[in-house]
Amino acid sequence: MLNLEKHTKTQQFIFLCLLVVCLTGYIRPPIALLLGLLVANISGHPWLHLNHIIIRFLLQVSVVGLGFGMNVNNALSSGKESFLLTVATLFSTIFLGRFIGKWLKTDLKTSHLISCGTAICGGSAIAAITPVIKSDEKQTSVALGVIFILNSVALFLFPAIGHWLELSQENFGMWCALSIHDTSSVVGAANKYGAEALAIATTVKLARALWIIPVVILTSVLFKNKTGKIKIPYFIGFFILAMILNTYVGSVSIVSPWIVSVSKIGLTVTLFFIGSGLSSSVLLSVGIKPLIQGLLLWAFIASLSLLAILYLN
Repeated sequence: MLNLEKHTKTQQFIFLCLLVVCLTGYIRPPIALLLGLLVANISGHPWLHLNHIIIRFLLQVSVVGLGFGMNVNNALSSGKESFLLTVATLFSTIFLGRFIGKWLKTDLKTSHLISCGTAICGGSAIAAITPVIKSDEKQTSVALGVIFILNSVALFLFPAIGHWLELSQENFGMWCALSIHDTSSVVGAANKYGAEALAIATTVKLARALWIIPVVILTSVLFKNKTGKIKIPYFIGFFILAMILNTYVGSVSIVSPWIVSVSKIGLTVTLFFIGSGLSSSVLLSVGIKPLIQGLLLWAFIASLSLLAILYLN
């Protein structure tokens, strides 16, 4: 009993020390994710049962804070440019996912969750779709596991590819928003690339997240469920309000740089918590077929969006 209590206190001490390091602002998002992965697989997460709540809260508050660093006119311009590409990549990914799932003989509900998570906004889309298709805990966990694994890879892979291809800030921001699953990893990768890339990626990604609503309606038709409730990402409204205040209220723009700096730290801490939830048991529980489906869909949406950005813009 004493040994167990001592082990728990050691876990908590290590976790809190690394959390404080991430809070300093000197740690970049990919390093924070790595620190989280180390905690998950070496000492363990002492408050794992609260992890999903903390991630959702931190992500939403931090994204709203980033709105104070953006301009409404620039955001509208980015949204118009990405609209058709968003529609094309979103629905083609969902329908392709249905065929790949059948080909791999992946569980139907798990397959649909992975497809929607890849097409729209990762964990948020899965959370919205889950009650509509009435997926069980195992199906939801597998889909989330696939998305979080690929998100972690994207945080390192995308900036490297962007520099290798010499993508502009605008093109990289657009590509991130269209190709990386979760908002946290989109922001982390874009922030590493540059300020302009970050502004474009955040705006386009949140505009894309609004497509949760029509996709939930489509899902209810496909699964013949007329009682499913739609979970609207309300924090996007606060993000838009933050942009409006920053653009048109002079006194707000004075404190905006400070709010944005704190929000970036919040997103870095979010990635630390995401990493701390990816223990070896979580990674092993995913299974090879869902992971292959996730990889194929990710390769499809990343390639299609990159080619469109480079040659159709």
